[in-house]
Amino acid sequence: MRDFIQELKRFFRKGDMVLLIMCLAISAFGCLIIASTNNHRVFTRYVLIQVLAIGLGVASYAVFSSIDLEFFSEHRRALMVISLALLGLLIPFGTDLGSGNKSWLALPLIPFNIQPAEICKITYILIAASVMTSHQHNLSSFRSVLHMGVCLLMLFAANIVLSKDLGVSLIYVFIFVGMAFSGGVKLYWFGLAIGGTAAAWPFLWEHFFSGRQKLRIEALFNPAVDPLGTDVRYHLKRSLDTLTGGGVMGQGLFNGNRVQAGALPAQHTDFIFSAIGEEMGYIGCFLVLVMLFALVGRCIWVGCQSPDYMRRMVCFGTASALIFQIFVNVGMCIGVVPVIGLTLPLISYGGSSIVTIYAMLGLVSGVYARPAPRSHERYIRPPR
Repeated sequence: MRDFIQELKRFFRKGDMVLLIMCLAISAFGCLIIASTNNHRVFTRYVLIQVLAIGLGVASYAVFSSIDLEFFSEHRRALMVISLALLGLLIPFGTDLGSGNKSWLALPLIPFNIQPAEICKITYILIAASVMTSHQHNLSSFRSVLHMGVCLLMLFAANIVLSKDLGVSLIYVFIFVGMAFSGGVKLYWFGLAIGGTAAAWPFLWEHFFSGRQKLRIEALFNPAVDPLGTDVRYHLKRSLDTLTGGGVMGQGLFNGNRVQAGALPAQHTDFIFSAIGEEMGYIGCFLVLVMLFALVGRCIWVGCQSPDYMRRMVCFGTASALIFQIFVNVGMCIGVVPVIGLTLPLISYGGSSIVTIYAMLGLVSGVYARPAPRSHERYIRPPR
């Protein structure tokens, strides 16, 4: 505990303040957009909750930045148990909040809902990094890939079965792919995975996807599916109309025709990028992408500066999670990805997402502060 307190004090001297400032700048911009998208109702509640979430996020950033990654590595089995236990709480306490996915926990005596799959993103990055480090000298062997695959399958399957939330579950898959690729897994494994998925696709399409999910995918390629945009294409049509309504310069904050009328569904969460397009134009959308990918670039840069394999994998896993979430959210808004309900990192309204992303980036800050294990720890730490 004494060492932890000392590390917490060192946070302000050694932590990645550049990364934290980038996070706060993006979050402040997000609060402004949330205020605008909720201007047609009492927006102070949403902004206040978001600000409180950012405060908790900064605290989690500092805490995770102050914990040495060796601690997590030596307790990866405990992290897996904690992750599965969190997801298991969805059985008695799960709620869908009207989304159709039982993804949130409504715990007694807690005045807000928690999305456990968001928390498990952090634990999965740590677990995957620890497992890959234990196999780093023979990473492409069947035993190594099987070990990594089993860890992925456990969390992916648990979240799919308990919450039915495919969108968040796919983040684990993309984290796995990003870490495996950057970690040095041979390309033939990716070829086998792609070939196996293609071979199993007819079975997955028939038995894994619901009728509604099939229609959402088909609507991307077949204009004959709901051509009037009153059913499965409803959200997509509203999103595209709003996104393109601002043109190059936008209609101005608090002045978007559709946004201020509340005509865009989930305009402060899933479709906030489209709301930015109407009020700030294509220029605003471009600046948002620049800010977010600068954040991703910072994570990758910090990882590349570390000589320690596990620390690099944590940074690359965090970058992979952010890239996937950005791609899916923006892809939903422009109609190239099915609507699966993922927020835009640090901009969309959502307490669980905000706190989780700050905590993930706190791990990157910890790598910045301690790019390599202390010299004495290299000799006394037990083998993974």
